[in-house]
Amino acid sequence: MRSDLTRDLIRLTEQHLWLVGISMGIAILLGVPLGILVARHRPVSGWLLGLSSIVQTIPSLALFGFLIPIPFIGGIGTSTVIVALVLYALLPILRNTFVGIVNVDAAVCDSAVAMGMTQAQLLRQVQLPLAVPTILAGIRVATVTTIGTATIAAAIGGGGLGVFIFRGVASVDTAQILAGAIPAALMALLADGGLGWLERKLSAA
Repeated sequence: MRSDLTRDLIRLTEQHLWLVGISMGIAILLGVPLGILVARHRPVSGWLLGLSSIVQTIPSLALFGFLIPIPFIGGIGTSTVIVALVLYALLPILRNTFVGIVNVDAAVCDSAVAMGMTQAQLLRQVQLPLAVPTILAGIRVATVTTIGTATIAAAIGGGGLGVFIFRGVASVDTAQILAGAIPAALMALLADGGLGWLERKLSAA
């Protein structure tokens, strides 16, 4: 019995890590370029950041429910979970990328342009390096949030550590609930600590 529980714990932890890793990878690939875009084109920043904020206000289970009927990205299983997790992770990454770039000292940017840098060089060599700690802070918040939200994936057949939690709630089994909640909490703490350390190192550099 204990060996079965251990195997389930390893399998579900791997599923949880996979869901978080894939979702965060997609969110970063979308959020950072979008953050750069809205920093360069301020008129679109209001509605894009506002739209991302609205998504954040939708409860997790409700968002899963909205996504299930949508063709191609919906349905029961991991695809819906990943789409929902990406949507939740986008706001902190998008917002922090935007804030990090627009808060770069204007005098520094003016000096770089005066030295003959193009806008692309300015972004690549000046703005992004200076904005990296702020961007990483957004990724850190998004990662911790995604680890917690991914526990809801079990409600629509997405797997992960939430399977233990839902199973424990259904059978009123505290041990099963803790078997899902404790690894998820440890995962979030490790991610927060590791990314926080990297953020401090980059800020001090």
